[in-house]
Amino acid sequence: MSEPRFFALIIGTEILNRRRTDKHFDFVTKALAEKGHKLTGSFIIEDDPALIVQTIIFIASQKNAVLFSFGGIGSTPDDHTRQCAAIALRDGTLHLHEEAKEIIVNKLGEKAYPYSVRMAELPEGATLLENPVNQMPAFALDERYYFMPGFPEMSHPMVEKILTQLIPNKKAYYRHTLTAHCKENIFIQLMESMPKGVEFSSLPKLHSTGWKVTISVASEDEVLAKESFDKYIHLLKSRNIIYALNDGE
Repeated sequence: MSEPRFFALIIGTEILNRRRTDKHFDFVTKALAEKGHKLTGSFIIEDDPALIVQTIIFIASQKNAVLFSFGGIGSTPDDHTRQCAAIALRDGTLHLHEEAKEIIVNKLGEKAYPYSVRMAELPEGATLLENPVNQMPAFALDERYYFMPGFPEMSHPMVEKILTQLIPNKKAYYRHTLTAHCKENIFIQLMESMPKGVEFSSLPKLHSTGWKVTISVASEDEVLAKESFDKYIHLLKSRNIIYALNDGE
């Protein structure tokens, strides 16, 4: 795969109605940042099979997509993700995964029946992800779509292991940031001229003392990042606008 683009899919009505607090977004963004990457998109959706299918299809349609999906792979009636993954990425049918069945039965014995063993019914071609907590396996498809439990203590070690395999070495990313005492519109022409390969953003905020804007410029190319950032510095100096080299509020 070329440069991966990461997506998080967080499934759980209990998050949207505030019965639970999401812990996945913060973790995934930090784990990716440690590897020099970031999320391209993140979705929190309810336990609606049609919506789950449509969201997986959308993410899979994106170039070089890697999906981290959290929640809904259990055996209760509100766990739809296994079936939805089969519909979105395969022919819609689930197949008994013999290795998954063996793991579940070895762990639970007779208690695996009649319900827990259903977790071994997976889309065709699924590979297993080791669960470090209770051994109930999660699964992956095509080495790019990863379906994990909603429990952070189970899924987050899985993400760390996956990222170690996908990104063995951290990618260098060079970022420069300033906060200026002005409105962001003075930078529009400059932002429009930023070269390809440069990520930039402007975050304005109205303070009691007036407008401030934080400008951030980044690139995998160290020289390009610095040269592009220096253009903002030059503009501010030419207009005698106060600024500081920080991500100030």
